[in-house]
Amino acid sequence: MNVQIRAKDITLNANAQAHIESAIEGFTKYQLDITTVNVSVVAEKKGVSIEFDIHIAHAQPVIIKQVDDVLDAAIDLAIDRASKALRRLHTKVVEKHTGSVKTLETLDD
Repeated sequence: MNVQIRAKDITLNANAQAHIESAIEGFTKYQLDITTVNVSVVAEKKGVSIEFDIHIAHAQPVIIKQVDDVLDAAIDLAIDRASKALRRLHTKVVEKHTGSVKTLETLDD
């Protein structure tokens, strides 16, 4: 998995960057083929904007944008929203591969 973290007009301290990296590593629990994660942190007039751009093989990218007054709050909210989106995508993939009871074949002894 390729991870890029970019900050514009703001400096990320080591704790914030480590928190983002550990959350990205936690995304692997959804067993999706995540190829690239781009994180952009931008200082805006009304606070801080953070954007997760998560590219998954054979699926549309998941893009999460969160704006908040405080950097840590924006990071936490964006991570929660990204986890929720990845969990929903994982559920769709799992349900797609499981068949219904009607499609099961009966075994004749």
